[in-house]
Amino acid sequence: MIKTITRIGSRRSGRISSRKTGRRIPKGVIHVQASFNNTIVTITDIRGRVVSWSSAGTCGFKGTRRGTPFAAQTAAANAIRTVVDQGMQRAEVMIKGPGLGRDAALRAIRRSGILLSFVRDVTPMPHNGCRPPKKRRI
Repeated sequence: MIKTITRIGSRRSGRISSRKTGRRIPKGVIHVQASFNNTIVTITDIRGRVVSWSSAGTCGFKGTRRGTPFAAQTAAANAIRTVVDQGMQRAEVMIKGPGLGRDAALRAIRRSGILLSFVRDVTPMPHNGCRPPKKRRI
């Protein structure tokens, strides 16, 4: 008596392959955020969608070792490894922050074999900044 309704657009019958393995990214943007305590490397496509990321903390470095150049180099290599498998050949690099990992992360990116179209420093600089507090009255 009761008929079963077949769903035309069900999720089970939708995608056959995984979405992450199917996407090919020929060009992307590598963001390096280097603070004194940690270095975070994020790789996005041209539209800004995050493809891969890594940091010195996720690579297993704890405490003050996260701010070292070697930790930044390891984080950059980990982030790039997954993206090279997806077919990235060209990239733009945006470096932000005053940390020790700036140069080491850039060195690891150059060593990976990705062609860099440009390297830009996007560290925020105040144009005279906030108003200082009032002087203390004695």
